[in-house]
Amino acid sequence: MPAPDLRPTTEAPDDDPYRWLEEVDGAAAIAWVAQRNAETRARFDGPAVARDRDTLAAILDRPDNIPSVIRRHGLLYNLWKDAGHPRGLLRRTTLASFATAQPDWEIVLDIDALAEAEGEDWVFQGSTVEPLHGRRALLRLSRGGSDAATLREFDLVEKRFVPGGFALPAAKGGAGWLDDDTLLISSAIGEGMATTSGYARTVRVWPRGTDWRQARVIFEIPADHMAAWGGIDDDTPDRRLVLVDRTDFINATVFLARGIDAPPQRVDLPSDAWFQWNGHWLAVRRRSDWTLDDTTHPAGTVLGIDQAAFEAGSRRFTVLFRPEPRRTCTDFFWAGGTLVLSVLDDLQPRHLLLTPGPDGWAERTLPGLPGLPSLGVASVWRLDERQAASDGHLLANVQDPLTPPSLLLTDITAPAPTLLKRAPVAFNAAGLAVTRHEAVSADGLRVPYFQIGPQAETGGAPVHMYGYGGFNVAELPTYRAGIGKLWLERGGTSVITCLRGGGEFGPAWHEAGRREGKFLAHEDFAAIAADLVRRGVTRPDRIAAEGGSNGGILITNMLTRHPDKFGGLFCTIPLVDMRRYTKLLAGASWIAEYGDPDIDADWAFLQTISAYHTAAPNPAAPPILLATTRRDDRVHPGHARKMTAKLQAMGYRAWLLELEAGGHSYGKSNRDRAYFTALGYAFLRDAIHWHEAAETPSW
Repeated sequence: MPAPDLRPTTEAPDDDPYRWLEEVDGAAAIAWVAQRNAETRARFDGPAVARDRDTLAAILDRPDNIPSVIRRHGLLYNLWKDAGHPRGLLRRTTLASFATAQPDWEIVLDIDALAEAEGEDWVFQGSTVEPLHGRRALLRLSRGGSDAATLREFDLVEKRFVPGGFALPAAKGGAGWLDDDTLLISSAIGEGMATTSGYARTVRVWPRGTDWRQARVIFEIPADHMAAWGGIDDDTPDRRLVLVDRTDFINATVFLARGIDAPPQRVDLPSDAWFQWNGHWLAVRRRSDWTLDDTTHPAGTVLGIDQAAFEAGSRRFTVLFRPEPRRTCTDFFWAGGTLVLSVLDDLQPRHLLLTPGPDGWAERTLPGLPGLPSLGVASVWRLDERQAASDGHLLANVQDPLTPPSLLLTDITAPAPTLLKRAPVAFNAAGLAVTRHEAVSADGLRVPYFQIGPQAETGGAPVHMYGYGGFNVAELPTYRAGIGKLWLERGGTSVITCLRGGGEFGPAWHEAGRREGKFLAHEDFAAIAADLVRRGVTRPDRIAAEGGSNGGILITNMLTRHPDKFGGLFCTIPLVDMRRYTKLLAGASWIAEYGDPDIDADWAFLQTISAYHTAAPNPAAPPILLATTRRDDRVHPGHARKMTAKLQAMGYRAWLLELEAGGHSYGKSNRDRAYFTALGYAFLRDAIHWHEAAETPSW
């Protein structure tokens, strides 16, 4: 086999001598990755990393961590992982038992035992329970944590797979229950059934006892759309079919049908509207301005209407929530006939309850979330998985960067919540403080960030910065065990950034960091780094930055555009090559966020953030570690591989870590994730010359 060409690329954007590294399991690519892994581990791994891995794994595996639960047919289900069960135990209990210090858990399925018995690298990816009787479920099992998963029918009463039951090979997408003996398949499995993004392009009806290959197509979307989905509206007596054509991450068209043979009827709402109904009332929020009856409702306004009146043609909506420049509704859902709104008011959480009735919508604030500081987070969600089954019970999680999460139980009528669980302390927070600041970005916009660390500003603090800035995802000040134990407890400072492109301030904030705006979202991050220096917190060479997935574009652009502002960069499961990203795995589904590189006008701005193309030799650039997983079938591992190869050929201090499994995450088990983090933080500490132990190498 000839040796791969590792010379730098030419100036033409499509001349890519490293494309062979996109062959995920190609022999040459695997050999190259093995060598890079060996170099990285030889340089940075060792006793100190092993101790940090074990310390963090022990925190993640603690028996008194809060179990994540959802109620299905009267029982609370949880997937529990610890050192003895790294893949997890699917288990269940009652709400009354869960509220005790030592709940009585019933084991439903041991994923580790299943993987060993079948000789498969199974990772549990969730389940879909038959809604009417709750006896059967479709379990999603993926190999190595990939998004593509097999579906297998499981008997929740007998606690075993159903002999001869429903089973689908691995693919992206899934299936839902039409009834006990019929599935709606929204899966990419089968010839011609996948969109260019790799998701389902059809919804099919699959009766029990028949071959899934012969399942009848009842709904189909164009191949260049993102995904199709089909489900059942349990909130209406006739259980209408809900069929969704998701064009991209922003736009979707929803259809309703009164049976598998009935023609679908389009729900008459804009494609960028998010809406939820409960069988009687409809709530809608659009991400762009919406003019109705000569009244223009700003983007992010939440509107409500009687569902029957809407379906009859009325558009007499009631304004339920009106956004402001720094006040946004981030989510809403129905619980027990009440609409629950989650609001960020200048980054402070609020939760509103709106109950419709003949005299209008009664509004009140969810009462009694205790002890929430101004710089903290409170999340609220429905206890019951199915909206139709909700009796109004809600779960709430309250935390801040120095206070472990508390899980509370409340309902839409309770005067105060009940404390269910309190997470254990993961690190020593003595002497630490949380503060909020704002930096002035390149275009003059003020961008907020949270700083966690010692109260004294030393001028040389070892700073860990984290950023994302995309897909309307809000980065908020939460309790982070890894950064707390491996950074803050040792005297470091942590910074959480609220970049444009995120969801911190509503649709306009996301829009400002989308497509052409992505460049400015990166400038926001650089401005915050500069502000830390201006305020006397640290120096550029003491700033270590981390970002993953969409944040990988951010980190590689800091390397190429602002190398003087950072001492070290940790780039995880990254998106990097913006010329070919639409050709790699799920990349085509992100065109609405980034733009289409095959359109000249879009490539004109995309090339400015494609660090894979803008990188040029720079001996003064900070070191960078790019880390990914081989079984990531969402963001292709070729992004990290190719960028590492190109940077190394240019003389950068660039390193690669590629785990064999883990999907689009830091590993498939708590120990995997602990190792990924421990090695990454050891690399960053070394890069900024913050040495903790003799075993730590130095540049």
